[in-house]
Amino acid sequence: MAEEIAPREVYGKTLVELGRENPDIVVLDADLFPSTMTRYFKDAFPERFLEVGIAEQNMVGIACGLAANGKIPFASTFAVFGTSRCFDQIRVSVAQAKLNVKIVVTHSGLTVGEDGASHQALEDLALICSLPGFTVIVPADAVETAQAIRAVAAHKGPCYVRLVRGKLPVILDDSYRFEIGKAYTLRKGKDATIMAIGTMVAPALEATSMLANEGIDCRVLNMSTLKPIDEAAIIKAAQETGAIVTAEEHQEHGGLASTVSRVTAKHHPVPMVFVAVKDKFGMSGKPAELLEKYGLTAKDIAEAVKETLKRKV
Repeated sequence: MAEEIAPREVYGKTLVELGRENPDIVVLDADLFPSTMTRYFKDAFPERFLEVGIAEQNMVGIACGLAANGKIPFASTFAVFGTSRCFDQIRVSVAQAKLNVKIVVTHSGLTVGEDGASHQALEDLALICSLPGFTVIVPADAVETAQAIRAVAAHKGPCYVRLVRGKLPVILDDSYRFEIGKAYTLRKGKDATIMAIGTMVAPALEATSMLANEGIDCRVLNMSTLKPIDEAAIIKAAQETGAIVTAEEHQEHGGLASTVSRVTAKHHPVPMVFVAVKDKFGMSGKPAELLEKYGLTAKDIAEAVKETLKRKV
């Protein structure tokens, strides 16, 4: 069984490493530093940590001021608060001003669990992807999280990184190298392609094992950079496998499914099925139970692949 590590834990520790390397790194949080794990940075560099309280709009505004003065601010809270509560500030002060602000959120998707619908961000990617100039990243595991945080720290411009509450299986090894805007082939295959992000990458790999037992050979792409998405990898998969399934812990509208569909429709249309939340809010429950209820399991991905194959030319 693969080791499981919470990406938010890795985020906090990576911030400390960056803080030691670069005095311009500053961190802000909105009353949730014990949960977002920015507490590690707070303990290591209290003079470069700002706790703004339950005031997400202010947090974004302060981050913009710091960025305008040459600092590299990382602003963190839960995904639902870091997008919905301060979208206007992100749109006007970060995106329109093209400021070097890094928004890194935790507790995204249904796997927030028992906290229920009010805390389960299922539309955050749609909101942020709608903003010109934003780089949007959804890491698949702890290894990718560490590298993605370093990448956005070095990248000039607005960035949004979406992390989850719980632990994820470690699926990448030390040879992996994250690159903004590049998909990563986790498994080669010729019959269909599964494109997944975040929590859904591990189930996508599990689904391929199920399908292999039925003689179906699936490619798996980790699409961790949602924006700018790797159009070349999508077009190649469409051309070579002729069928695509997307998998995300997000609404069907506005995230991975919408982005991949736009690319294929423009360049190489193929049958597609979307494993995602179908225009519903979440509810309280254990993470595994919620993923099953909303159709976000390896079995659901495998069934989606078989559905696309029925329509494949």
